[in-house]
Amino acid sequence: MKRHILFKILCPVTAVCFLCACEARKEAGAVQDMTLNTEENKVIKIRENTENDRESDREKGLEKPVPETVSGPEVVIDTDKEEDFYISGINDEIFSRIEGRSFAADCILKREDLRYLHVLHKDINGVTHEGEIIVNKKIASDVLEIFKVLYENNYPIEKIRLIDEYNADDEASMEDNNSSGFNFRFIQGTDKISKHGMGMAVDINPLYNPYVKEKDGNRIIEPINAEPYTDREKQFDYKIEKGDLCYEQFIEHGFIWGGEWKSVKDYQHFEIPD
Repeated sequence: MKRHILFKILCPVTAVCFLCACEARKEAGAVQDMTLNTEENKVIKIRENTENDRESDREKGLEKPVPETVSGPEVVIDTDKEEDFYISGINDEIFSRIEGRSFAADCILKREDLRYLHVLHKDINGVTHEGEIIVNKKIASDVLEIFKVLYENNYPIEKIRLIDEYNADDEASMEDNNSSGFNFRFIQGTDKISKHGMGMAVDINPLYNPYVKEKDGNRIIEPINAEPYTDREKQFDYKIEKGDLCYEQFIEHGFIWGGEWKSVKDYQHFEIPD
C-alpha cells in the first residue's frame, strides 16, 4: 500500500473534520438502530433460520461469528490524485490481514487469483475517504474503473473496508454499511463456491440496500437493522436505484443487479453471471 490506512490527527483542522465525521456517523447510527415490531411486521431477524434460503438465492455460505469489536479505516483525506486508485497483488502484508478470515483455511483460490484495490470514495456529505477492497483478478480493472467514475461524480459510498476488519462476518459488515467484495465460502451443502467466495461480486452500501425475501408470509431481511430501508418507494441517502450512476456503471461492465431478481431482492449486490 502507498500509505497506512489509519492516520493520527495531526492538526486542529483535521481534528474538527474528524469530530464532524463522528457526529455524522452518530446521527446515521441513530437511524440504523431503528427497529420495528417483528411480530406485527412478520420480520424474521434470526440469521440461523434463514441462511439456507440466502445461500440458494445469493450463493452465500455460512456466516462467521460476529466480532466483539469492529475496527477499520475511516480515513479522511484531501487528495484527488489518480495514483490513489491502484491495483496490486496480494503481498505478504495484505495476506496477513486476510488469512484465516476472508481467505479462509479451506479457500481453494490462490493468492494470485485475487487483487487488492485502493480507491477513494465520498460519503453523503461529500467528504473524501480512503477505501480498500479485494476482488478476483478477472474483474479488478472493471471494479477500479467503476469506483473512479463514482468518485469523480460524487456518488456517495459510506465505507469501503476489507471485510476482514469485521472478522469476515458478512452480517456485521452489512450492519455497518460497509461495501465489500471477496469473502471465501462454499454454498452450504455443496462444493460450489459463492460469487463473493470467488471474488466475482461486490456489495454497495448494504445497510440502505438490503437483501429482502418473502417466505411463508414472513419477511427475511439482511442486515437485521435494515427494515427502514426495505420500502423502495421512499427516498433516502445511499439508496441504489435502477438507472442511477452506480447501477449503470456495474451493468456497463457486465454485472447483474440483485435488485432486479424476481423471487428475492438483493439491492446491494452486483455480480458477474456464470
